[in-house]
Amino acid sequence: MTHQDLAQVLAWRNHEDVRRYMYTQHEISLEEHTRWFERASQDSSRHLLVFESNSVPLGFINIHQTAPGGIADWGFYAAPDAPKGTGRQLGHAALQYAFLTARLHKVCGQALAYNQRSIKFHQNLGFQQEGILREHHFDGQQYHDVMCFGLLAREWQANL
Repeated sequence: MTHQDLAQVLAWRNHEDVRRYMYTQHEISLEEHTRWFERASQDSSRHLLVFESNSVPLGFINIHQTAPGGIADWGFYAAPDAPKGTGRQLGHAALQYAFLTARLHKVCGQALAYNQRSIKFHQNLGFQQEGILREHHFDGQQYHDVMCFGLLAREWQANL
């Protein structure tokens, strides 16, 4: 991801179909987004990527190494108007990058319990459910459980 991608990634992130599944659900300003990007892009533990297919940007991936030994969290979203199947392609490309380029040992993901698409997405990519954080996220009106997933490099390699 570069400065040139900021407006596009922000537009995707602020789209209602993306925003409603995020921990932070307010509409993000360009100023707030730019401040986040400036901090995150200087952090060597973060990998900010724009997923492209046939040179067309179709999604965003954030991989953040959170612990020694190659343990990382990921977050991602496809463009709201991306063609069917983009999410699966984005997921495969992100994991290939995580395990082969970034040489991570484990990728962890979380999904709000009402986000059945994300839960199924993780399962279809080979992630194992590792737990449930009960009533872990408050959206301003109610509490929601958070589903936790993990995928080890050797599990990913075995599923190729």
